[in-house]
Amino acid sequence: MKSHCSVSTEAVTIRHTVARSDMENVRKIVESSGFFSDEEVEIAVELVEERLTKGIPSGYHFLFVESEGKVIAYTCFGRIPCTKASYDLYWIAVHDAFRGRGIGKKLLAATEREIAAQGGQRIYIETSSRQKYEPTRSFYEHCGYKQEAELKNFYSPGDAKVVYVKEINPSEPCSTLDEATSR
Repeated sequence: MKSHCSVSTEAVTIRHTVARSDMENVRKIVESSGFFSDEEVEIAVELVEERLTKGIPSGYHFLFVESEGKVIAYTCFGRIPCTKASYDLYWIAVHDAFRGRGIGKKLLAATEREIAAQGGQRIYIETSSRQKYEPTRSFYEHCGYKQEAELKNFYSPGDAKVVYVKEINPSEPCSTLDEATSR
């Protein structure tokens, strides 16, 4: 049976290490989407810098997708402080030029596996309720995330924070990582 997380056959490499050049890579990826404000772009870059400065104690973990030597997507995630097994997926973004090829699903599956390997059992994702984010919410739902909460007027009047959650089993996260090389 084909999983709803199936992806294209595009060869990609998933990298776990963070390099100084990733500050600019993240900036380009996030800006390309057209979804994020200048302030949000700066926050995305600051998280990379925080990881470079403090290392693992920063609490920020990254996966980067590379294709033909270019960073084309990434995730940033971390354990939620004061929890035993809950993680936040802070960012998942694919460069606009590479969307629609299944890369986001492949990256999300790899992130789920990494979180499971770190002992995570639940992943929380927050997004906007604005119409512009409908494809984002649909993506999460297609990958098995369930809406857990909606905080009305959170971001601004009429723009709620929508919180998704997925319980993960370390032996059964979305199985698309097999199609990528991990390093």
